[in-house]
Amino acid sequence: MNPFGHIDLRVPSFAEYLPFYEKLLPALGFTRTFHSTEWRVFAADGELPQAAYFAITEDPDHRPNKNMIGFWAASPQEVDRITAVVRESGGKITSGPQHFPISPSYYAVFFEDPCGNAYEVTYRID
Repeated sequence: MNPFGHIDLRVPSFAEYLPFYEKLLPALGFTRTFHSTEWRVFAADGELPQAAYFAITEDPDHRPNKNMIGFWAASPQEVDRITAVVRESGGKITSGPQHFPISPSYYAVFFEDPCGNAYEVTYRID
């Protein structure tokens, strides 16, 4: 069993930052939505509550910090595809996509959403 359950993320404004996530999260496999007044929920395949999901809420006082959220990619091409989605959606690429000396197959992109929350998408087989 994958122990990952969900991410609860804060953004300062739905209006300003939700468009980025409406493009990024489906590209990462969070294709189903379960929205409420306070939360925008994007879920992966599977039945809730066991399905992994990414929930976003609005917090005007939110300030990004040095935490980072990482996702796996099935191939280097998928890393490149996600990189394109990030660029097209207003995210900021901070490093990559490229091979990193962490392992022979470590290919990743590091990026920030438009408000500065940090992410990594990685392909690795070793």
